[in-house]
Amino acid sequence: MAALAGIPGDDELGLGPNERRRIGTAAAFAREVLAPGAAQWEAARALPREVVSLAAEAGLGGLLAPVEVGGGGIGVVAMARVMEELARVDLAFAFVLVVHNNLVGAIARRGADHQRAALLGPMIAGERLGAFLLTEPTGGSDAAALRTTAAPDHDGRGWQLDGDKSWITNAAHADVLAVYAQTDAYAGWRGIAAFLVEADRPGVVRTDPYAMLGAHAMGAGGFGFRAVRLGEDDLFVPVGHGFRAAMEGIDAARAVVAAMCSAMLADALERAVAHTRRRAAFAQTVADFQGVQWMLADVATDLVAARRLAYDAAQAVQHGAPGASVAAAHAKKFATRVALDGIAQCMAVMGADGLRQDHPLARHFAAAKVASYLDGATEIQNVVIARSLFRDRPEAQAAEA
Repeated sequence: MAALAGIPGDDELGLGPNERRRIGTAAAFAREVLAPGAAQWEAARALPREVVSLAAEAGLGGLLAPVEVGGGGIGVVAMARVMEELARVDLAFAFVLVVHNNLVGAIARRGADHQRAALLGPMIAGERLGAFLLTEPTGGSDAAALRTTAAPDHDGRGWQLDGDKSWITNAAHADVLAVYAQTDAYAGWRGIAAFLVEADRPGVVRTDPYAMLGAHAMGAGGFGFRAVRLGEDDLFVPVGHGFRAAMEGIDAARAVVAAMCSAMLADALERAVAHTRRRAAFAQTVADFQGVQWMLADVATDLVAARRLAYDAAQAVQHGAPGASVAAAHAKKFATRVALDGIAQCMAVMGADGLRQDHPLARHFAAAKVASYLDGATEIQNVVIARSLFRDRPEAQAAEA
């Protein structure tokens, strides 16, 4: 990834020996497991569950959890590098692990003692897969307008969960669900709490995975909750803190998605350069045409800029910088956009060969489009950025209150 001038290498990112080992593990896993299977999984529109277990066995199942509990003990920056290595081959699978690792890390930080004891070991080992349930069929990107409700039981000893969640990564295989629900319809975001719910609990309904443009290894789908009984020990994030907790996880994911899109773009650019050097046309190679050179030069510039934004954002999120949310929004917005455009340019200079499955650019292209919706569509990134520009306006202050 550091071959292009201007792209930060691991030394510049300040990564330590443990973090570099994890990155090396991810690169080997991508080469040995993902590369042989990614096209087949996409054709079948399904990811075999055992691939997640293999990733966990390789040490990729608890990256953000402390070493003391069996986790990787790395930060957001290093996790972005790990996911880059995976996304060069299959962004969809990489995002499976982003969601899972974010939840494992959150349980390690926020979970009660009994939740950490029960869940961290099996999740780090890949025996149980996590999912983050915020989006709803009617709410879309309005994350604060939840219709899923958690009402206190009449005896005051627990909750009843009702509602529907949609566009959930890992829905096809998830075992542990972090469900965000409204406890007080009049409280807005201040009434949101999160619960840890087993997917096989009575009243939990798993819908069929979605048929999408691409990225089917994500296992995206939905869940319904029909009078699901929860105890107080299922409460994960207390009432009033749920929305902010969700946004913290989303900021990290946006930075990592930006890095993953950069990885797909880097892979596409490398393949396009190699292809145009080999391909002959009109008594010269395609790479000799200035028009082709300039097309790929523009891609290279966008790649350098996207990766810089991604790691600026990852650093900000990791260190809790005041502008982390805005940095993550900039990075995710820009990286998804240039990945989609740049991969298309790389496909164009490769001609019809760019459509072949042995050149995975078409799969990258579909994944880049899907990535533009992950953790908030581009328009939501614009909302975050615009609020930072007009923070002195009363309506912006009210939105951030």
